[in-house]
Amino acid sequence: MIKAKGYRCYLGGNIGYPIFTKVKEMTNDDIIVLELSSFQLMDMQVSPHIAVITNISPNHLDIHKSYEEYIDSKKNIFKFQNESDILVLNYDNEITRNCAKEASSKVKFFSSKEKLQDGVIYDNGVIKLCSDGLRRHIINVKDIPLRGVHNYENICATICATSSLVDIDTQIKVISSFKGVEHRLELVREIDGVKWYNDSIGTSPSRTIAGLNSFNEKIVLIAGGYDKHLDYTPIAKPIIDKVSKLVLMGATAQKINDAVELELQKENKQMPIYRCNTLEEAVQTAHQLANSDEIVLFSPASASFDLFKNFAERGNKFKEIVNSI
Repeated sequence: MIKAKGYRCYLGGNIGYPIFTKVKEMTNDDIIVLELSSFQLMDMQVSPHIAVITNISPNHLDIHKSYEEYIDSKKNIFKFQNESDILVLNYDNEITRNCAKEASSKVKFFSSKEKLQDGVIYDNGVIKLCSDGLRRHIINVKDIPLRGVHNYENICATICATSSLVDIDTQIKVISSFKGVEHRLELVREIDGVKWYNDSIGTSPSRTIAGLNSFNEKIVLIAGGYDKHLDYTPIAKPIIDKVSKLVLMGATAQKINDAVELELQKENKQMPIYRCNTLEEAVQTAHQLANSDEIVLFSPASASFDLFKNFAERGNKFKEIVNSI
């Protein structure tokens, strides 16, 4: 819960979690912040006053009839807004950018690739507020505890979403002090010079790619899990570029292995790939493989349902195993 100028914000969750945590009896001044999945949005007939879509890429195709159905369910977050409401969209994602054409609300864009005339951008190590082509520097990413371009994009989206609620100084104060949440590039511990990161929220290839791109060090990657019928071809190139050793487990291990092997053949490269049956075995394998100039990243690029009830249980188990080394 974040308190700013009298507002109380409650962070919501995804499937398997409460919609919100009731801290006290709510009043008219309370603001509820929800993260809504495509499943929760499918039957929605009301949209929030402030809606945010950070990106749209293939996910949950084991449940949805098609990618088009998945996209349509996401659009319900703004479909029932009116002209006084706000929709925050990622300008860099073609699908989300085009959502602006269907919106009846006020659209605010954020970007890490374009110098927008209006919106919030991440540009050359700085978060900037753009208005009529003028760009005001808000905060240097050196002063932000979070790492990774995807987090800087999230910060841009947050500034867009909260600009009507709090002043810029409050935004900067929170951004510069927020150290992240569990299971999202969470530093677990350092063992013999090797830092171990829990990114169990990496339940799709696109999320794991964002995690991989957050580090300059070479990575020992632990990946694999429940199969949501996703295409793992896009993750092969980032793995080859960022990963020194690959440890695979779970139902998607073969899919990831095949995609990486194909890319290795194309680039005439080699990479050691290890297969494990359990998370305990995967952690022990990574521990034996990691050098002191590397990090170990647990980012499955897959859901957790083959072995765990949700990503949080999986992440907690990972931390338990790592802390027992």
